[in-house]
Amino acid sequence: MSMAGVNGRTPGARGDSRAASPADRLKAELRIWWREIDRPLLLLVLLLMGIGTVAVAAASPASARRLSTSDVALSDLHFFWQHLVWQTLGLGTLLLVSLLPRTSARRIAVLMAGVMSVCLLLVPLIGVEVNGAHRWLNFGIRFQPSEFLKPAFAVALAWVLSWRLRETDLPVIQATMAFTAVVIALLMMQPDLGSAVIFAGVCGVLLLLAGVPLARLGVLLAAGAGLLLAAYVFYDNARSRIDAFLGGGSAYDQVDLAWRTLLAGGWTGTGFWLGTRKLSLPEAHTDYIFSVIGEEFGLLICAMVVVLYLVIVLRALMRAFDADDLFTMLASTGLTAVLGGQAFINILVNLKLFPSKGMTLPLVSYGGSSTIAICLTVGLLLSISRRNPHLSRTTPGLARLFGLDSRVTTPPRRLAAVASIHRDADR
Repeated sequence: MSMAGVNGRTPGARGDSRAASPADRLKAELRIWWREIDRPLLLLVLLLMGIGTVAVAAASPASARRLSTSDVALSDLHFFWQHLVWQTLGLGTLLLVSLLPRTSARRIAVLMAGVMSVCLLLVPLIGVEVNGAHRWLNFGIRFQPSEFLKPAFAVALAWVLSWRLRETDLPVIQATMAFTAVVIALLMMQPDLGSAVIFAGVCGVLLLLAGVPLARLGVLLAAGAGLLLAAYVFYDNARSRIDAFLGGGSAYDQVDLAWRTLLAGGWTGTGFWLGTRKLSLPEAHTDYIFSVIGEEFGLLICAMVVVLYLVIVLRALMRAFDADDLFTMLASTGLTAVLGGQAFINILVNLKLFPSKGMTLPLVSYGGSSTIAICLTVGLLLSISRRNPHLSRTTPGLARLFGLDSRVTTPPRRLAAVASIHRDADR
């Protein structure tokens, strides 16, 4: 019998990975990536980035004219052209990270969490001051460590909390809360109350999903309330913003200006580049770009943007709850909380429903390192949630714990272990 009759193919055939060329291997990897990636989520993200490109083009004249001086006059599309560069870099980052296997993505995120935590320690010492806050480091390239720490923090906490499946006696809850407390303390030294709220929220969501008793979560909520009280007492900037929010503000407050700009266009908007209120709006291309969208494109388009964020969050959570291991569920949920939390805080600020936080609108606002960081967040989410749709799972997914999956009637061994952890945590 010939060799071909023994193994079903001749030596050196294209199906033999050892004889495949680098180009063939790359094509095979891309085919696997395209099969396993959450394509609807990727398309939704790309649609939101496209809306952001148009929105920055609309907001660029307002910011360019506001920042122009007698010596340097910025062109009306100055921030638009820069945004295209940063979006290209961000999209490249997103796609490259999404190509990583889940294990590699986890390792990179955990390493980044350590590096960015060290950078966060350096911010009070050598940080660069912008608008009265020390949040940036400048090593030839200026960046904000907290922005890159957000996705890494979510993955690192998910990894630590998933250890409970292997060893229930490990003090992972104490370690998680201690790390979160250190990060929040460093953020308040800058001060950066908005990011502190995001980190606290991500920690609370992951602890809840990991089966932590509600009594311990109550401690976390009390600590959050204490944090807000401390910010009000010790930070003039936070006090003034909270007072302005509670007192209704004035016609010259940033939040009030943003709200008036948002409503100026009515349901259908004034038209592209025809808005006038945006010219008096500070940070029109970053923090308050949602209001620019409202003025020039109308409240209907604003509603569409909100719906897009909701669909992205729901899509990511549905895939997370259908995961077959605890780490994947926690990491995907934590990354979704980072993206969704930042988006809805920004939108609520523009609607005068939340004090001003100096937080950009993810995937829409202009940004340098912040654009790269949010694209890194999405890339990690896509990588960690990758799944071969043609393989039958050995478990029904963690959605079973939430009553979302009735396909399997017998609890598998892994879900039994997770349920045991939840019972132990409740005692």
